Amino acid sequence: MKNNSEYTLLQQLRDDRFFLMAGPCVIENEETPFRIAEKVSRICRELEIPYIFKGSYRKANRSRLDSFRGIGDEKALSILNQIGKTYDMAVVTDIHTAEEAAMAAEYVDVLQIPAFLCRQTDLLIAAAKTGKTVNIKKGQFLSGESMKFAVDKVVQSGNDQVFLTERGNMFGYQDMVVDYRNIHAMKKLGVPVIMDITHSLQQPNQPEGVTGGQPELIGLIAKAAIAVGADGIFIETHPNPAEAKSDGANMLQLDRLEELLIKLVRIKEAIS
Repeated sequence: MKNNSEYTLLQQLRDDRFFLMAGPCVIENEETPFRIAEKVSRICRELEIPYIFKGSYRKANRSRLDSFRGIGDEKALSILNQIGKTYDMAVVTDIHTAEEAAMAAEYVDVLQIPAFLCRQTDLLIAAAKTGKTVNIKKGQFLSGESMKFAVDKVVQSGNDQVFLTERGNMFGYQDMVVDYRNIHAMKKLGVPVIMDITHSLQQPNQPEGVTGGQPELIGLIAKAAIAVGADGIFIETHPNPAEAKSDGANMLQLDRLEELLIKLVRIKEAIS
């Protein structure tokens, strides 16, 4: 499922299947990302689900100064690139500044704009100008309709390869809520819409400085997203979430992914 100029990532997606973005929150070592990619790619081949491997090469948005941020940009990006080549699939990573766009584009197929940064014009333009697919996460403070302007910034910069991702809205100070009307609203913008399952279950801004979560609701959020027409789903997964360096509190344990995807495929087939 690798991207290239002659056969774009959008053309490789299937109308009869949702696609999956999944992987660890951050590239935390060399072994774990390959372990995840091998298992998830096998599952997705068997279920005929288009798969994009996800991993952040560096975490810029952390609660505390002593939180883990990465193993080094070049090392992490090289691992992402190797995963894409080894398993012949597309790879997505986050970027945080306009200067990072060209650097990351040398290694990955999809540039992801974090939710907090979805209004940053320079960042969106820089991502667009790489020619890579751009996945824009909807801000926790925005409606689905308002994402039109983020899409416009990318398209008007010469790039029509755009995804949008719903990841919930802030509910009070320390919780998230999913309004599924946002999926409908963003699909009307004419781009594929992804449901970020695990980040929608975060409980941010905890007093101890470590984000909490409700992973027991992953199945509920995912099934509802497919039922209302999400084109793709985004799940952070790890062999042992309790040992993950970032976002372990809302991750799906890797061994539970296949069972969930089988259920989602059945829902997709039922509504197609």
